[in-house]
Amino acid sequence: MNRQRREKYVTLQNMEQMQQGRELRRLISSLDDARGRREARAWKAEGTKCAGDLMGHFPCRVLVATHEWLEAHSSLADMARGVVGVAPREMARMSRLQSPPPVIAVFDMPERSLPPVDPHGLIIALDTIQDPGNLGTIIRTADWMGITHIIASDTTADCFGPKVVMATMGALARVEVGYTPDLAGELCRHRQGGSRILGTFLDGKSLYEESLPQHGEGCVVVMGNEGRGISPTVAAAVTDRILIPPYPSGAITSESLNVATATAIITAHLRFAPMRQV
Repeated sequence: MNRQRREKYVTLQNMEQMQQGRELRRLISSLDDARGRREARAWKAEGTKCAGDLMGHFPCRVLVATHEWLEAHSSLADMARGVVGVAPREMARMSRLQSPPPVIAVFDMPERSLPPVDPHGLIIALDTIQDPGNLGTIIRTADWMGITHIIASDTTADCFGPKVVMATMGALARVEVGYTPDLAGELCRHRQGGSRILGTFLDGKSLYEESLPQHGEGCVVVMGNEGRGISPTVAAAVTDRILIPPYPSGAITSESLNVATATAIITAHLRFAPMRQV
């Protein structure tokens, strides 16, 4: 570690002995809560994989890590505005994970925006997805399927909540989630711009029988709440009601699919089925 970098770390290494150390612990703890994130205009990522993948994509306000981690990942630490080296026992006090990570990154909250109308793109829309694990998995699925924008109702879980961030495995670096108080109105805007709006319903037509958008045609896939599905107001904006059928057809199965699993099946079909028809 060069002298300039060491001086940067040493300046902050003894923060646990100062008022600033207590303030830092309070800040990191407050980011578990949506209100705390709003007030601090910040969010956090824990662990080498998650924090490391996000560094360079979001401004890092402060990076808190063990001294050993900082020695091994000095290039990542250089991206942060502030760096705090602490003992492993201090990481255990700051993290709520059962196995405390060697690093916690605190990022500035970005400005969230809704995607422009794209008559040739594929977008996911979420109607009150409340489980953090489901939301994180959907964001990770979008990243895998090359989908860069998600529209979410403002009743959907916060994409910067710690459990969501952990479940995305770094996908937030490439997928932007925009929130709206009027999801139905936003869907109408995309429909008027030439996109088809697909929604999942138990009385929908089979995904494998419906004439779906071809490669290059605009499409928004709407996924509904884990228990109630798509709300009536949002359903009114849907142009195509679809269903993932059980196999074999008519078999007695579980009542429904997990929403994250259903999102993966639908987006994969939309991405790859048109290729097989060429």
